[in-house]
Amino acid sequence: MPFAETPLRDEYAAAVEHLARRTLDALRDDTAPPPPPAATAPRPLLAAARVLGPDLFAPRLLAGAAPDGPTAALLAEARRTLPAPAAPSERAALVLAWQDWGAARLLARTPYGDGAPTPPAPPGPADTGWQGWSVLMSQLAGLALPGLDGPVHDGARAHPLALARGTVRSLLRRDLATAARLARWLAWSAAEGLPPRLEVEPVLDRIRLAGDGSARTALGLAVAHRLLAAPGPGRRTA
Repeated sequence: MPFAETPLRDEYAAAVEHLARRTLDALRDDTAPPPPPAATAPRPLLAAARVLGPDLFAPRLLAGAAPDGPTAALLAEARRTLPAPAAPSERAALVLAWQDWGAARLLARTPYGDGAPTPPAPPGPADTGWQGWSVLMSQLAGLALPGLDGPVHDGARAHPLALARGTVRSLLRRDLATAARLARWLAWSAAEGLPPRLEVEPVLDRIRLAGDGSARTALGLAVAHRLLAAPGPGRRTA
């Protein structure tokens, strides 16, 4: 990689952490300030919004509220300015398509909606094995939010044991990032009223203590904790 790309990559990574921290603050405190105006947002911040996607609305969705205008404007501008990047593989393209679907579904509830087709249903454990499927679901953990529902969520409902096995496997491999994302799906399943196949709270505590300490990981853990705090039938409004 050329040395000139390193500072730019670091700048974009820092922007993701900054926006994840702002979203986490909003999740913890509903008086947190709104995001900056979309029209004046710098390119790294727009790229960060593209990366976080549906998670930008997590504070509102977990409070049972609709997506807010300032955040929707920022995400819509990010999607307009920065189209989805070319994916290196068919699987990566599927993950990007589903992430875009989630963002578009939430934006559709605001004046900034632009629509998005439903991607092909992802393969299930019978197609890829539970190990491969759990990795795929970890890459789609940003969809584990109230107010979104589709084939990805149907897969989570249908295969809770595979999610639990994937979480345990990730912990044993010390892949805490994957474990955190899968534990979020388990928390979402609990919020749907499904029987737990694994105690999620100890998993979240272990990741919090031994994890990387990043704002993005902390945001995912906070979302999982909030989902666990309000179990019951999910709100399937997508």
